[in-house]
Amino acid sequence: MSPMTSRIPDKATVDGLEDRWNEVWQSQGTYRFDESKDREQIYSIDTPPPTVSGSLHVGHVFSYTHTDVVARYQRMCGREVFYPMGWDDNGLPTERRVQNYFGVRCDPTLPYEEGFEPPHVGGEGKSIKAADQQPISRRNFVELCERLTEEDEKQFEALWRHLGLSVDWSRTYQTIAPNAQAVAQQAFLRSLARGEAYQAEAPTLWDVTFRTAVAQAELEDRERPGAYHRLAFEKAADAEEATGSYESVWIETTRPELLPACVALVAHPDDERYQPLFGKHVRTPLFGVEVPVVAHRLASPDKGSGIAMICTFGDVTDVVWWRELGLPMRSVLGRDGRFRTEPPAGLESDEASTAYAELAGKTVFSAQQRIVEMLVEADVMDGEPRSISHPVKFFEKGDKPLEIVTSRQWYIANGGRDEALRGELLARGEALDFLPSHMGKRYENWVNGLTGDWLISRQRFFGVPIPVWYPLDADGEPVWDSPIVPAEDTLPVDPSVDTAPGYDEAQRDAAGGFTGEKDIMDTWATSSLTPQIVGGWRDDPALFAKVFPMDLRPQGQDIIRTWLFSTVVRSHLEHGELPWKHAAISGWILDPDRKKMSKSKGNVVTPMGLLEQHGSDAVRYWAASARLGTDAAFDEGQMKIGRRLANKVLNAAKFALGATGISTAADASLEDGIRATAHVTGGVLDGDADGTGSPVTEPLDRALLAGLADVVDGATAAFESYDHTRALELAESYFWTFCDDYVELVKTRAYDGAAPGEAIDPFAACSPAAASARATLTIALETFLRLFAPVLPFATEEVWSWFRPGTVHRAAWPQAAPLRAVAGAADPILVDAAGEALATLRKIKSEAKVSQRTELVSVDLLVPEAKVAAVTAAKSDLMAAGRVRALQVVDAVAALNPDVDGDWSEDGARSEIADPTVMRTENAVLAD
Repeated sequence: MSPMTSRIPDKATVDGLEDRWNEVWQSQGTYRFDESKDREQIYSIDTPPPTVSGSLHVGHVFSYTHTDVVARYQRMCGREVFYPMGWDDNGLPTERRVQNYFGVRCDPTLPYEEGFEPPHVGGEGKSIKAADQQPISRRNFVELCERLTEEDEKQFEALWRHLGLSVDWSRTYQTIAPNAQAVAQQAFLRSLARGEAYQAEAPTLWDVTFRTAVAQAELEDRERPGAYHRLAFEKAADAEEATGSYESVWIETTRPELLPACVALVAHPDDERYQPLFGKHVRTPLFGVEVPVVAHRLASPDKGSGIAMICTFGDVTDVVWWRELGLPMRSVLGRDGRFRTEPPAGLESDEASTAYAELAGKTVFSAQQRIVEMLVEADVMDGEPRSISHPVKFFEKGDKPLEIVTSRQWYIANGGRDEALRGELLARGEALDFLPSHMGKRYENWVNGLTGDWLISRQRFFGVPIPVWYPLDADGEPVWDSPIVPAEDTLPVDPSVDTAPGYDEAQRDAAGGFTGEKDIMDTWATSSLTPQIVGGWRDDPALFAKVFPMDLRPQGQDIIRTWLFSTVVRSHLEHGELPWKHAAISGWILDPDRKKMSKSKGNVVTPMGLLEQHGSDAVRYWAASARLGTDAAFDEGQMKIGRRLANKVLNAAKFALGATGISTAADASLEDGIRATAHVTGGVLDGDADGTGSPVTEPLDRALLAGLADVVDGATAAFESYDHTRALELAESYFWTFCDDYVELVKTRAYDGAAPGEAIDPFAACSPAAASARATLTIALETFLRLFAPVLPFATEEVWSWFRPGTVHRAAWPQAAPLRAVAGAADPILVDAAGEALATLRKIKSEAKVSQRTELVSVDLLVPEAKVAAVTAAKSDLMAAGRVRALQVVDAVAALNPDVDGDWSEDGARSEIADPTVMRTENAVLAD
């Protein structure tokens, strides 16, 4: 036998486990994906790539822990888990961070500066006003984006490792990396070839601060103050014959500055007040332009005066009216958010052009102030503006209300304008297993509420270029409807740098030559392809066939409309199927005021301090205590409970391994520890026990294993239903029963006459009762380690290393069948009854204010009838644990002899209570 050297530390603690075990997992490739496995052996996860624009917050820890718990469970079930990690590093959030961090802004007209160093480095740069940010070339700006995201990604990975995410760190990706760009461009080109991607000159939601188009999925309503202005439209000549009691048509609008963009008035077709005017014309105040009065179902008779201006464009309803009613375009706002210098078509009269000149070049705010003054001067506004509060659309990352401008943009079909495609995407949502199921309604509502196709082009700088060029005609004007596309094997390309096929660089931007597309793709246009990027769709078809469609998409509920839906769209268009089988939707983290935590609200908690203070297992425990789709409060108290549990796992293991002798048998190679474990448990841990020849013979021991079998069944069913919280609840509850009741009851029997803590030889002969206790302790310990491993990876791995080879995270998930085979017909109630009896005996000493080590000379234990057999079966363990010399187990019901007063007597002794369902003691005699 090897020397008796224990691998268990004298003082077991969870502190410092993260660094030690992360180093081991990395060096041993514990979580590395084995690509040789077949598809049916693989469980693949489409992990969310967090946006690299600062720091992670505790909400990320919350949701990513949910995913990791699933990954660890599936790995222990024998599946090869494909679990990569990516970084969503391109897009507006990164650009904003770079601007603030370095004190710069991008000006694409500037030349590249070799070796450029920014004027400011560090912090957030909030004190630097936008006007003071140094303009630099696009290439310099992109280089700074890459520099900062590289540093951020290192910090992100360090935090994820510290948290214990079991991802394959050899399979990380960036959404701006060349391979990701190639995938995004290839998918775009194929959609273009199929007619799903197209460009159009159309009204576009526009953020005037960032000078970029915004998609419907990126909108949010914010309540803002406004005012109704009541204006008079005079009847035109063809409307004089219309009947009515008014000389003018009064409308109420919050956007009087858009009067020059007015192309019609609209009312509901059933509104009797305006039916005489439908098909007639009125004249706009100040500008004198004749516009028709039209009918449309979206007009609200109860809003304002019941008749509204249609302007191109004030809001998204204007766009619907303009499109469906075939109205002319009269756009007045430019991309800078100011009124265009020249009036639009239709304002050629002296009256109109003179009025428009008062607004040209002004911001929306200034134009509104001026036009109100003009309306008052012309006496065509009724009274003072009426103040209101109303929802206004913003870009979710913007600070100013969105405007709608006319611009050329790229779109991908998403069912917003195609009923057939909409129906197909709704069917995809019905086929997807949403976890929890009610989240599917959010998908359905989003698809049904689409008003247009997916706008994917952005007028920004750090992103995936749209891979097209355009020929220039003899006048040097682009021929937009004849884009030049690259071959797929040349991807990725950057049209602003690379030369168009069939041309030379000298022809760039020259008449008869070509020009490159300057826009980039929306970041979601790349993120929507994460299954294709990580799965090797473009460059590793063998891998792609093994991992796609993926098994799981975990994500937040707020991006169902963006990331989830857009990924379904791309997979449907490219592959004709769903990208995954299950979509696990996490809830939000709420602050103490029950508000969602978010960076924009400034109420987030950064996680590294929490992980260092409480330990990663403790923080993971808090996260795993919340079910999918359920909002959870940020609760450090729950983390403290998790830390207590992790520490208890260590200490309970120290006792169990000490009582069985395995701790002293485990040398550096663990060979003796392995042999000792097999010797003690009789093969139960290997899952092949049939109950015969097992060393587990005592009723209490078998009852514990019967209860543990129920826990294993329940936890397994919960995990299979993606209910990690229920699995944790079951394991944790029974673990405390094991520690507080069972361990205390069998401690003396397990040591078999030796003093607690005394070194025990696991191969030496012992009594059958001791062998039974030792086997049960070992079986239970190893089973609990496997049950807890997905949630508490560090504590369980630490204990596993004390007596087992390899890693618990590649060990098999526990099975109930071998536990039941050993337990036989034992009833788990025996453990509960024995634990209750021990607590009742200890209560005597507590009430007498003496040490629990004080002996009881004798005591009568009155036990409810249903528990008598169970307590009797555990009597010897009860006497040892309770330090009782003589114990009489009495059937409380049989012993009762109620008299007329409701009291009872037994052999002349009277009792102060008469409830036979409560376990209690009588005639207790304490030793001196």
